[in-house]
Amino acid sequence: MTEVTLMAAAPTAGAQTAGRPVRLPRSARRKQLLAAAQEVFVAQGYHAAAMDDIAERAGVSKPVLYQHFPGKLELYLALLDVHCDALVRKLVDSMAEITDNKIRVQAAMQAYFDFVDGNGEAYRLVFESDLRNDPAVRERVDRVEQGCIAAITETITADTGVTRERAELLAVGLTGAAEIAARYWLTSGQQLPKQEAVGLMATLAWRGISNFPLQGGEHPADFADE
Repeated sequence: MTEVTLMAAAPTAGAQTAGRPVRLPRSARRKQLLAAAQEVFVAQGYHAAAMDDIAERAGVSKPVLYQHFPGKLELYLALLDVHCDALVRKLVDSMAEITDNKIRVQAAMQAYFDFVDGNGEAYRLVFESDLRNDPAVRERVDRVEQGCIAAITETITADTGVTRERAELLAVGLTGAAEIAARYWLTSGQQLPKQEAVGLMATLAWRGISNFPLQGGEHPADFADE
């Protein structure tokens, strides 16, 4: 998966050298603050987290934190943007760069498993947020879901003989299965190696999706026709 690396935020990381404060470039400071915020939000949840905790974790004063983010919600939304955009981008790139549909299915599964398995449990910010009822958070979660669905819908529509409505429903099923399976695999203790888990889910999905013909082929009989 595309790496979304946020700098580890040791309490004094970048805060001072030989007793003197260090002025980081704005982009580096923002990255440092996001890393600290991610650790605090994942550990405590949005509501329990405090800007004091985040500033302390980053090794900066609260005024420095507020120079970059006017409030806790803006900081949380900035983190969501980073991770939502990365997941959608990875899925879109996988669909565009790979022409073998069997490998595309595996790449879609891989994207979700990599996302939940990487970068400090950032997936909790997207899929398990305790702030999902907030309109701005809900908009971002919906955007990542719709972005992933759209990427797969376009591929199914282009490569098979099904209508767009049917392709979209198939894409919803595929992304839903990938997300739920990946989260279950992680929270149940990763009882299988990740690549084996990805392979199992890709096989399950491929055996279903491969029954749909390429463009110009005959639509097979299935339960939807009964």
